[in-house]
Amino acid sequence: MRVDSVCILGGTGFVGRHIANRLANTPVRIKVLTARRERNRHLLPIPNLELVEANVHDADTLRREFGGVDAVINLVGVLNESPARGRRFEDAHVNLVRNVVESARASGVKRLLHMSALGAGPDAPSRYQQTKGEGERIALEANHTGFGVTVFRPSVIFGPEDSFLNQFATMLRIAPFLPLPTPEARFKPVYVGDVARAFVQCLDDPETFGECYELCGPNVYSLRELVNYCAELIGSKKAIIGLSDRFSRLQARFMERLPGKPYTMDNYLSSQVDSICSDDGLGRLGIHPTAIEATVPGYLGHRRQRSLYDRYRKTARRV
Repeated sequence: MRVDSVCILGGTGFVGRHIANRLANTPVRIKVLTARRERNRHLLPIPNLELVEANVHDADTLRREFGGVDAVINLVGVLNESPARGRRFEDAHVNLVRNVVESARASGVKRLLHMSALGAGPDAPSRYQQTKGEGERIALEANHTGFGVTVFRPSVIFGPEDSFLNQFATMLRIAPFLPLPTPEARFKPVYVGDVARAFVQCLDDPETFGECYELCGPNVYSLRELVNYCAELIGSKKAIIGLSDRFSRLQARFMERLPGKPYTMDNYLSSQVDSICSDDGLGRLGIHPTAIEATVPGYLGHRRQRSLYDRYRKTARRV
């Protein structure tokens, strides 16, 4: 299958930016739909990318923007609901997927690549995972002759500007100590560059139609181990206090009422399922997974060096 053009939903996000950059300077024309074009002008230097302001939740808009496009990549997802700000699991993970499938087929699109998540399914404990599972089901059921669908189920994704390890590093700098919920929850974190490569590699490959790829890194870590590693890299000596199940729940109940909802009961429920692959999706695609130790020191470790440099400057000024 030949793909000359692709439309990306969620293309201004963490994974989307890496996919767009991987497609940069290729013959593939990239269209990225965004609710706020001016906020995402950093993508405009990509020569073969068109940034379009559009409401992706409007079916008529999707049909219009999908016209003349060979493939659609759907990366839209929300980790925490905020009904007041229009962020609902059902809208982002289920209704949008249904609209994408129907609009793509109506517009003559032949290819859909869909981002799901490990642990997604109807019997999962959290609404995030349940709705992700429903969206995954809708996407895969649309796979048929003439319309190829591939689904990806990554573990937690790490890389520069991630919202996982960077968030813990920030909390370790700000808080006098860090109360850590569900410290023994297990993950097999996957590098964002490997996830982007998997999407791009599958884009025009008919052998991947109807397939679901679980994407994980090479090693399993508990949440406690990951946070301790972040502390080591940034030189933090703050106490990291693993919370019991009871206190993890209490923390979730409290923090989901704070602005930005840094941790919610739904997050707690998601953590009850280990984010570990049962199938080596990267291996099936011939991609060797990147270890945390190979990349994270490059973007967390430099902060420690910068902090030491600033401290030396202040000291020098006092001399």
